[in-house]
Amino acid sequence: MTQDNFQNSVYILKDEMYRFAKKFLMSADEAEDVVMDLMMKFWQKKEELLAVDNLKSFAMRSIKNECLNRLKHHEVKLGFASQTRHNSELYQIETNNMREQILGFISRLPEKQKMVIHLKDVEEYEISEIGQMLEMEENAVRINLMRARQKVKNSINKLYEYENRQIQGLGI
Repeated sequence: MTQDNFQNSVYILKDEMYRFAKKFLMSADEAEDVVMDLMMKFWQKKEELLAVDNLKSFAMRSIKNECLNRLKHHEVKLGFASQTRHNSELYQIETNNMREQILGFISRLPEKQKMVIHLKDVEEYEISEIGQMLEMEENAVRINLMRARQKVKNSINKLYEYENRQIQGLGI
């Protein structure tokens, strides 16, 4: 594999890899380190990459595995699992920022559901690609995505119900 081939097939994935790593690690610096380390590993094994069928899925799976390894070895808290957000209903009402609310609801989802909803709805991957990246059956991806969306929808509905009760209680 030449340098041009590497840049056109592997290096172009760095931005997506970075965003995915940042979701895991909740640190821009740590995410950059992971991506650069993997890029160096990929370059060293560039000839072996020619045999990989789906390079994008391989790269994203590699990011996931590398992030998990770093989290284990460096005792960095998993961003998906322990993202700290202020959970009071008052805070949620005062911010009135639906995007932030949805991200907060997503942050409280189980791990697989968080990863699936991020890859599908934010990164816009296909179900089959997500299955390859996360080493899951396509049906499991669909089920996790459906459950994640349903939980977020229920949380949004509860928030609206709460806000409506507060407004009605004030006589507005």
